[in-house]
Amino acid sequence: MSKFWSPQIHDLVPYTPGEQPKVADLTKLNTNESPYPPAPGVTAAVHQFDTDRLRLYPDPEAAELKQALAATYAVETNQVFVGNGSDEVLAHAFMAFFRQQKPLIKPSITYSFYEVYADLYGIELVNVPLTDSFEIDLERFPTENGGVIFANPNAPTGRALALERIEALLQRNTESLVLVDEAYVDFGGESAIALVDRYPNLLVTQTFSKSRSLAGLRIGFAIGHPDLIDALERVKNSFNSYPMDMLAIKAGVASLQDPAYFDECTQKIIATRENTAQQLAELGFKVLPSATNFLFAEHRYIEGGELMGFLRTKGVLVRHFSRPEIANYLRITIGTDAEMDRLISTLKQHPDIISLPVNAE
Repeated sequence: MSKFWSPQIHDLVPYTPGEQPKVADLTKLNTNESPYPPAPGVTAAVHQFDTDRLRLYPDPEAAELKQALAATYAVETNQVFVGNGSDEVLAHAFMAFFRQQKPLIKPSITYSFYEVYADLYGIELVNVPLTDSFEIDLERFPTENGGVIFANPNAPTGRALALERIEALLQRNTESLVLVDEAYVDFGGESAIALVDRYPNLLVTQTFSKSRSLAGLRIGFAIGHPDLIDALERVKNSFNSYPMDMLAIKAGVASLQDPAYFDECTQKIIATRENTAQQLAELGFKVLPSATNFLFAEHRYIEGGELMGFLRTKGVLVRHFSRPEIANYLRITIGTDAEMDRLISTLKQHPDIISLPVNAE
């Protein structure tokens, strides 16, 4: 049926999401989902929802959710945009801001959906290499550009930039949009939301999928100057006026109303992450510093693809990327302590790991 496709579709290389297998007794550490349930208020909101209302359209403005986000992040409601997951918010941002005559600047290794969106919208890209230690070097980003985008903390590396480095970029990059994708910021990063009132060209995106345990409901948002939000609304209302369903709005509000539970879950994940990093190091892994809910690690002697396949045969799923610069690395989601114990005990079953001395160099 490809003869009916639009010409551009033939050359599109879609994003490949993490595997969602339908097999029992798997330890699933491949898609950076939270190991903990949503806040108790979310369960109550869903159970108490009047399903008769589902015959009606939801609020196209998602005003209740925007108000809750504005209160949470100490901004005005006209500085908040919401969408069906942060991927949709990012897609609208590419359309609204980055279809320029000058190229979009991004790190060479980062969230791979950026390249998909650029291809889809016909946006020229300039990739800036990471440092030898896999850090984003914002000082290398040229100011002659049609926009800048980067994830902080970065994915899949997990490394975070200090807020002053982002502000230094904003001080010299004043003529185009700077988009900071903060999908993982709640696990140890510094949010650039604190800077939006000072820099009208800064847009910050976040998601409820990771730290708020709501990947299944698809809630994403952006915070920035009202002029930026207006552009996103124009794109949204030219594409889908009702991206947020009623349950998502209610659940999102309930999640924001329980900051204690949010803090408890993020701190548990951080503690488990640090413990797991230490155990991996003792098994011969080089583990990058992480401010996310995952670890990016390579074994000193065993290829990443081989290790991923071995773990899979034992019922433990992790993510492996084929691009040459990171082909030896595994991205390992932080699960519960029990799930990470299974990961470590399974790795110890590999004969080449068992034979390694502790803290092998």
